[in-house]
Amino acid sequence: MIEEKIIYFEEKRIENTDKVLEYVKEYALKNNIDTIVIASTGGATAKRAYEVLGENFKLVIVTHEAWFRRNIKQEFDEKIYNELVSKGVKIVTAAHAFSGVDRAIASKYGGWSQAGLIADILRLFCEGVKVCVEIVIMAADAGVIPIDRDIIAIAGTGRGADTALVIKPATSRRLFSLKIKKILAKPLY
Repeated sequence: MIEEKIIYFEEKRIENTDKVLEYVKEYALKNNIDTIVIASTGGATAKRAYEVLGENFKLVIVTHEAWFRRNIKQEFDEKIYNELVSKGVKIVTAAHAFSGVDRAIASKYGGWSQAGLIADILRLFCEGVKVCVEIVIMAADAGVIPIDRDIIAIAGTGRGADTALVIKPATSRRLFSLKIKKILAKPLY
């Protein structure tokens, strides 16, 4: 039997980000996990993650795909992007694993999206769980994370981070080999 701490957030607060990052740092060091994948839309969460986790870990930031927001090529701040890349942080910008072509076909021709169904099932836990799984798949597809050992994924609901999972990664083609091993933090909202 294993007993470990899980952080549950009762309110949406940007301060949740620091609590998640500090706990992830402590957990990863204790459990020899060296790779951390982080969702970041504009770059603020990515920048803060580097400040807290920095040189201790291999950081991979996953952004929204290009043109995710109408008339905006990329939401991620270019200055933060260049700063992080210069420090060796990998940044992945790709089609979202649970949308893209599948949803385009479903919306044009009717019917339901299989990837959308998976996303909605993961959202039963919270938005952050869905995003954690999605960014790990995207990073695995890009070849920037190992798929033979556990990593930690960090995401959130809205702005900042409120969710952290220990995951055994897989690529999109092997989705059902992916394993959510542990929940380190998640919101109750």
